[in-house]
This record gives sequence, structure tokens and C-alpha cells, in this order.
Amino acid sequence: MSGERFALVAGGGTAGHLQPALAIAEALVEDGHARESIEFVGSTHGQDRAALGGRGFPFTLLPGRGIVRSLAPRAVEANLASLGGLLVACARGFGVVIRARPRVVVSVGGYASLPASLAAVVLGVPLVLVNVDAVPGAANRLFGRFARASAVGWAGNPLPRAVVTGTPVRAEITAVTHGGPQRRAARRMLGMPPDRPTVAVFGGSLGARHLNQVVDDLVDRWKDRDDRSIYHIVGRRDWDGYADPGPPSTAPGPGAGPAPTDGSGLHLTRVPYEDRMAVVYTAADIAVCRAGAMTVAELAVAGVPSVLVPLPGAPGDHQTANARVLEGAGAAVVMADELMDADRLAMVLDGLLGDPDRLGSMARAAASMGRSDAAAAGARVVEANARTAARGRR
Repeated sequence: MSGERFALVAGGGTAGHLQPALAIAEALVEDGHARESIEFVGSTHGQDRAALGGRGFPFTLLPGRGIVRSLAPRAVEANLASLGGLLVACARGFGVVIRARPRVVVSVGGYASLPASLAAVVLGVPLVLVNVDAVPGAANRLFGRFARASAVGWAGNPLPRAVVTGTPVRAEITAVTHGGPQRRAARRMLGMPPDRPTVAVFGGSLGARHLNQVVDDLVDRWKDRDDRSIYHIVGRRDWDGYADPGPPSTAPGPGAGPAPTDGSGLHLTRVPYEDRMAVVYTAADIAVCRAGAMTVAELAVAGVPSVLVPLPGAPGDHQTANARVLEGAGAAVVMADELMDADRLAMVLDGLLGDPDRLGSMARAAASMGRSDAAAAGARVVEANARTAARGRR
């Protein structure tokens, strides 16, 4: 379909941008829009090609990369090169919008959203923003005043004409339940003891080095405890420091020793990556993790209590803002990265795991913040603000 598109969905580069964009696009298809009438505009850098390939949506990838927020000489040099790429991307972005004649442009943020959003403003195409962090990103702040509407993940987002739709998460996450049989079955799937309180630790696909170091120390503190299990998703970046010749699903980390089989001592499982997060959320009594937009949204929808450790230096400190949303609802404890060590983490986890009533209250508070219909709600905002098709065209 080379003519008019219903929507151009612009942005990407990370899962935090691509996942909600794909969820809203799929919801538009469920509402009756042809898959080929929804085109993605992404970046040649990042995960866009792999994430979009094979899904049936046409897509265009633009060159260039984002600006590094630093005045260091290498950063300045990289930014000068990025400006050249941005000019090329803007020219191509205008070409895509002119060629596609979309009824609406949907910006999900990130570097790749800039060219199509700018073209939409200049050419008079309705622009809808999607912002899943608790604070708007740089691109959405820039174009917020021009947008017809902003579909946001959380109340209190300062974007103009904001509509709280929630953050779209994967369908399997919305199906998570925490009944006793389901939790025990999930723990068995992960190779964990079915009746021990379980802490899940993760820091994203690459991992979080400081979080991993603190958990190493926590494992040493808890090594003799037979009333605890830890499921530690290390991340691919740091896995070489943990990998064991044995199967990855049971590989011990430094100083941890093998997982006990006689019930004496801590049960620990470390893995480099986990694509069964619905199983992890079902198995866990509590999660210790970063506070990216998708993670926070999944914790809410799945109803999982958490200790959130926001990534220091994140643009606009958006992870702290995300974490405060769940903390304010009573669903999470927020711990600053620079203040986190094994002593503090052990104290917090011991207090929570030793108080089932509080954990239950936190789980209910988390679930009250989640929206399983976020993708459909976002699609409704897009449709409500699309330009009406000219008579005889669709």
C-alpha cells in the first residue's frame, strides 16, 4: 500500500518506546484498520529493525542517533556528527509524511520521533503523543504544545491535553495471577522451591552492575537462610562474570555456591536473561529492580510489590518519577542507588518478607494502579484525533 496511511507511528530505539507503540498499533488493527495502513518510522540504531521485522507493518528506518547530554570533548564531537545525521533524518522524515499522507502521526518519543513529528507540525497533520514515563521525554516536551492530545501512562504528567490511558504491556503480563497453586507452579518452572518466599532481582536486558554487586553481598549475608529464595536475572552485559560450565538456569555466582538440594541454606538461581517475565512475576513475593516505564507498568498490572532502585543519571530523572508513582500508592519502596548496599537492602527485604499483611497490601495497591486496557485506550485517543478522511478515500 503505497498511498495514504491511517497512521505513522514515529519513535523507537528502545523497548520502552517500541513495546507501547506496537501494542497501540495492534489495538488499531483490532479496531479494523488494515495492518499495512499503519507505518512505523524508527531508527537504524537500536532494536527497531529486529522488533518490527515480521510483524506485517511497513516501516522506514532513519539514520542518525540522539544527542549525548554531556560537554565532554568526545560527547561534543559525537553531537556534531549527530546533527548532520539529524538533518538527513529530517529530510527523509518529511519525505515519508508527504508520501504516506497519514491521517495522524503518533509520536512515542525518542530520537526517531523528531523528524516525523516536525513534519506533522509543519504540514498540518494531527499529532498525538504517547508518553509512558511519569515525566515527558525531551522530544515530547518539544512537541507537546502542538499535539492534539497526549496519551500518558500516569496522572500528573504535565504534557498539554493529557489523557491518562495507562502504559500498554504484553498480554501475558495482564494474565498474571498470584493464587497459591499458580505461584508454586511458576516457581517450579523457574527451578525454585515452591514454598519459599522468593525475591526476583533484575535490571533490564543488559543488567544493572551496582544492583548485581549489592545482590552478591546480600547472597553472602543470606547464605545460611533456609527461608529465602533469590531469582537473579543478571543481564547479558555482566553474565561472563557469573557464568558456570553448568546449565545457565542453575549457574551459581561468585561466592554463592550451588543451589541447595537438602533445604539447608539460601536457594539462588542466576540467569543471564529471562523472556518468561510473566512466570517471574507470578513466582515472586517481591521484586528488586530499576524503575523504567515498562517495568513499573508491568509491576502494577501484575500486582507485584517492589523495591525500586531508579537508574541514576537517567534523562530528566524519569526513573525516580516513575518509582514515586508506585511509592505514593503504597506499592513500592524507593531506594536511591547511591545509598543502596546489602545491609540496607537486607533490612528492607527482611521487614517486608516478615510482614505478609503489608506485602498483600502492597500487591493490591500495585494492581490498583495497573491498566490492562491501556493499548485499547491509547488507540482510542489516536482515532479520536485523526484527521477525517476525505470523501471517497480511506
